[in-house]
Amino acid sequence: MDRFSWANGLLEINETLVIQQRGVRLYDGDDKAKLDVGVVLLTTHRLIWRDIKNHECCISMPLSQIIFFEEQAAGIGKSAKIVIHLHPVPANKEPGPYQHSKFSYIKLSFKEHGQIEFFRRLSEEMTQRRWENTPASQPMPTGMGTQAGRTRAVGIVGIERKIEEKRKETDKNISEVRISLKAKEMVEVSRSIANKIKDKQGDITEDETIRFKSYLLSMGIANPVTRETHGSGTHYHMQLAKQLGDMLQAPLEERGGMMSLTEVYCLVNRARGMELLSPEDLLNACKMFESLKLPVRLRVFDSGVMVVQLQSHSEEEMIASALDNVSEKGSLTAEEFAKLLGLSVLLSKERLLLAEKMGHLCRDDSVEGLRFYPNLF
Repeated sequence: MDRFSWANGLLEINETLVIQQRGVRLYDGDDKAKLDVGVVLLTTHRLIWRDIKNHECCISMPLSQIIFFEEQAAGIGKSAKIVIHLHPVPANKEPGPYQHSKFSYIKLSFKEHGQIEFFRRLSEEMTQRRWENTPASQPMPTGMGTQAGRTRAVGIVGIERKIEEKRKETDKNISEVRISLKAKEMVEVSRSIANKIKDKQGDITEDETIRFKSYLLSMGIANPVTRETHGSGTHYHMQLAKQLGDMLQAPLEERGGMMSLTEVYCLVNRARGMELLSPEDLLNACKMFESLKLPVRLRVFDSGVMVVQLQSHSEEEMIASALDNVSEKGSLTAEEFAKLLGLSVLLSKERLLLAEKMGHLCRDDSVEGLRFYPNLF
């Protein structure tokens, strides 16, 4: 949050509004910022946040401060978020609401949805980097007193008025880009960036490396394994399994070491962009995890539910966690357990069933639903 500076809410010369979204709360790292829910505006040059009730409370941050960004899915009682990783605070930064922050990232929490479209527009701006081609200039100076107030109001209203016009223009540009860029061309661009990192290893600076990798992250997987590049059959599934093993480690660690196969399917295809996987290819690749000695493995519960989990994910720890939580609360349903751990109801129920199978829990299946209790016998 210490990258934000106080702003007047006016668009600068050569600056264009891209999208705005209401109901957005700012987080300083993992902590809620000392600001209320407001409106976030994305322009060609800045990220602007404005308080809904108090329009005088307005802050902004240049897009050049962003290294890379990622989506954080909504959970039970939690809104979807966009996590934005930032460069260090520049020496010439103007004053803002925070003088110092221990975090190097912020979060935008979307209380009224809209995060998917906002993420897409932010991805486009970070790819086009229009602030480098048309540097913004400060708005024309205004008078004091009532005249300044009227000018400010015009600036805010001007932002609102331009939304539809700029949205239509952006949608038109996106359609043209989608027509002109094919899947193979996108893969070639991504592979070219990856090769630059390899070729310059030892000569490339740390800042350049971060910048290249941010491009890769914004495009999804750097070099998607496809049937065209790796043939078909066993060889294709082996290469796909190796790529999935590398890609899924971080998401699995964030989700407690386990994800349902459905979640994995959605996550992988979102990252691959246009090179989508079929459910059959994903399942066949996951079946090869253990034979290739990868750090992840496919697991099938007794109920038939299939999950991908880390090899280091201990079954004993999973059972102990279920027993501790049930013992502490006296009893739990799968829904209540899911809320405590931030997991899906499906995975939470499987954990409780596993603890029951090992004799640590017992159940009460009534008209009120399935509830688990500590097994005292």
